[in-house]
Amino acid sequence: MNIVFSPCPNDTFIFHAWVNGYLPNTPKVNVTYADIDITNKLAEQSDGPDIMKISYAALPWADESYGLLPCGGALGRGCGPLILTAKHASKSIGKKRIAVPSERSTAYLLFRLWIAQNVPEGVEEICVLPFHEIMPAIRDGKIDAGLVIHEARFTYPSYGLQLVVDLGDWWEKDTSLPIPLGAIIAKKSLNFQDISNWIRASLAHAWEHPIASRAYVMEHAQELDWNIAQEHIQLYVNSFSMDLGEEGYNAVYALLDRAREQNLIPPIDLSSILLK
Repeated sequence: MNIVFSPCPNDTFIFHAWVNGYLPNTPKVNVTYADIDITNKLAEQSDGPDIMKISYAALPWADESYGLLPCGGALGRGCGPLILTAKHASKSIGKKRIAVPSERSTAYLLFRLWIAQNVPEGVEEICVLPFHEIMPAIRDGKIDAGLVIHEARFTYPSYGLQLVVDLGDWWEKDTSLPIPLGAIIAKKSLNFQDISNWIRASLAHAWEHPIASRAYVMEHAQELDWNIAQEHIQLYVNSFSMDLGEEGYNAVYALLDRAREQNLIPPIDLSSILLK
């Protein structure tokens, strides 16, 4: 079974037990670690991996052979993407050059929804960079501002950067819903109940043995400080990772419905993707 997810601490924490053979009666998996921009594009292919982590915002472009799993992803509160600029720069981002981690990411979709409400003049240019390259690019003056995700919310002050807006905070105040960030999808030809059980068992093992995955998490982490990695895990791995539940599905519907109303995503039949 082929699985693709990011090297970020939340993903490696969740999948550690399964990947490393700590769960009885589960199939072996071949793992590929890839940036979210890569997986979002892989999801468009009919011959893509069996299971993978993508952005919720990329679901409308996913091949019809994939469906959403109800667990293993990243959805929560206080964990949204940030728009940053250099510390002494203007906080106005209108007509500026902005770096984003993926044009199909939830972060970018939230950014576009926020821009539509708050920056009527729009921005000058959008460029895509791997998320770990964005803050250095802002610091070095290569771009005017950046949209950042993951542990950047903990580390951006060390790059001499300032917060323009917390898009997660904006989303939560506007909708009263959690932020749907990363989704786990699988081929519809597979048994979703079995896969969900394996993911949940892997997550349960991680919570029961929180130190067991440390070496594995740090082997793949972009940010090599264990304290930062722990903060990352605590923020992005929560009850929604075990089960989306009604509130989680409502958040996904709200995000995609808003995007569809503004013609930011193609028309889709959500019921064909958001399998329960």
